[in-house]
This record gives sequence, C-alpha cells and structure tokens, in this order.
Amino acid sequence: MIDDAGYVWIFVSGRGQLRKGIKLKSAKPFDIEHFDIVREETFTYPQIWNTKKRLFHFFTKYSGVRELYFETSPDGITWTEDVKLAGIKQNPQYKSGHYQVSAIFKKGKTIGTFFNRHIDGNPDTRTDLYYLQTKDFGKTWTNIKGSRSILPLTDVVIQEQVLDYYSQGKNVYMKDMDFDQRGRPVCLYLVSGGHEPGPKSAPYEWKITKWNGKNWDTHKVCESDHNYDMGSLFLSSNVWKVVAPTGTNPQPYGVGGEIEIWLSKDAGKTWYKEKQITTSSALNNGYVRRPLQYQTPFCYFWASGHPHQFSISELYFGDFEGNVWKLPYQMTEDAAKPLKIK
Repeated sequence: MIDDAGYVWIFVSGRGQLRKGIKLKSAKPFDIEHFDIVREETFTYPQIWNTKKRLFHFFTKYSGVRELYFETSPDGITWTEDVKLAGIKQNPQYKSGHYQVSAIFKKGKTIGTFFNRHIDGNPDTRTDLYYLQTKDFGKTWTNIKGSRSILPLTDVVIQEQVLDYYSQGKNVYMKDMDFDQRGRPVCLYLVSGGHEPGPKSAPYEWKITKWNGKNWDTHKVCESDHNYDMGSLFLSSNVWKVVAPTGTNPQPYGVGGEIEIWLSKDAGKTWYKEKQITTSSALNNGYVRRPLQYQTPFCYFWASGHPHQFSISELYFGDFEGNVWKLPYQMTEDAAKPLKIK
C-alpha cells in the first residue's frame, strides 16, 4: 500500500501463533531501496487500505480458529486496539472461523467486507456468505440496509447473512469484491460440493452476488476445476470483467489453469468468454490479482507453477487487449525490462 505521502508499506502475514506479522515502511517516498520494520504483532491475511482519514487494516487472528478483526491508524505507527468483527458459532461449544475479502468506495466513504464461515472452526467446511459495512471509519457497522450491527457477530442466521449455502451443501471460497459506480457492493466467489480436489467436488461454479438497491442478486459467471482457482473482478460503468484461470489445462484438477477473461454488459447478469489470455501453457497459471488503480498494460498479474510437484514459478502481467509480459527470472542489474511473450 502507498500512503498519501508516497511511502510504501508492506504488511507481511504471520502464520497462526508460530510467527508474528510484520509491518514495514519505506525509508523514502516512492523508493524501495530500504524498508524499516515498524512493528511486529499477531495478524494474518492482512488487507490494508489507504483512506482519506487514516489507514484501515482488516486482518485475521488465530485463536484455534480464524477470527476477523480490524484496526486503524493515523500514521501507520500508532494503531487502535484490535476490534473483533466476527466469530460466528454454529454450536456454542465450538469456536468458528472466517475468510474475507474487502474493498473501499471513494477513498473510504464506505468500507465493506464479505466473508464466509467455517463450521465448528474447520476451514474445510467453509460455507455461507455475509456482508458488513461502515461509513464512519469503523465506529459503527451495519448490514447493507443500514441496520446497526452488534460486534462481534456470533450467530449463524443474522441480518448480515447474504446467502445460506449451508442448506445447499455447498462450500464457499472467497475471491474478490469491489463497489460498482453507485457504491453498491459486488462479491466474486466460487461454490463447490466440498473441499476435496478432483471431480468429487464438482461443479466448481464462479458466482457474483451484488446489491441491486433493494435485494441481493446472484448470477453464475462460469466454471473451473479447483476451489483455489483465484481470479479478480473488474467493474466499470458499462462493462464488468472477471480475469481468472478458468481454463482447465495443462494440469486438470490442480490449482490454476489457463487465464481467461469473462465479460458482462448487463451488470453481471449474463457472462461470456471474451478472450483466451494463455494457451498451451506448460504449467498452470494461478492467483490472478487486480492492482489497485491499475493502468494499462499492468492490468492484472499472476504466477505460474505445477500444482502437484515442485517446479519453477514465474511472474506475468497482462492487459485487456490480450498482451502478456513475463518478468525476468534472473536479474544482474537493478532494473530489467519485462519480456513481451504475446
């Protein structure tokens, strides 16, 4: 994350209770030569946002399970006390857990998060879809209709629940979220029949759920072949796109595949495949990410690798015209040009 003064911040996820998370700040604005460690503390899965008021940090704490928290800071140095967002329990004798995606609208005018729940704390049972938002920088939280939420959320059936996938026997895997031009939240996620890879858990359905001003609408985008196929959502006024490894080759039923662009011209109701970005790849392509405030040609980026064995892994980026560049695998100088491969 880059703050308004140009300093580059890196939040390194911890690993449960084994290793603390790390917050680093560049020594100079817009410079990556040296970083200082600001602090080390317990957090995983950091999602850090630069807003008009201050820095906003969604994160997860391991307490035997994965529970959601947030904190804020005016300068990245001094932080508020951690506030617990959710620890939804299906059975009172067990803790639960969550995975989330988040976004901000108009530099923090609205801050929102979608998340699933883990039955009795087991992430292999992740299901359901919930939504929370704040319009006063975390002082109060509400559901989509503005009814105030009482934190932390603990009950399964609550006003913040968007969809009940548990009754359908479906797992839910969070991918991305953003706000449309009117500030309405849109979530991209995948649902399947279970956590095990392979045809047993098929179909692997990509879906979006969006707020239409009165209700939540859900539509299918496409299908792929693994729960951890990871893609990103791109929303503009007239066109919505999903860039993801939804092509099944070259290692079927493994994480990733061939990168494809899916397009909708009716705000997510219907989708068609617009472009095939990668073809005849030797290794699966995965974990497609959307850069914040991206500019052509750096519209999305990803990594390659073999999902079933150790292999080389290379970094790529591309644009919406179908052009693809690969970053140099070995560098002997401080800077090098990426190689255009398509």
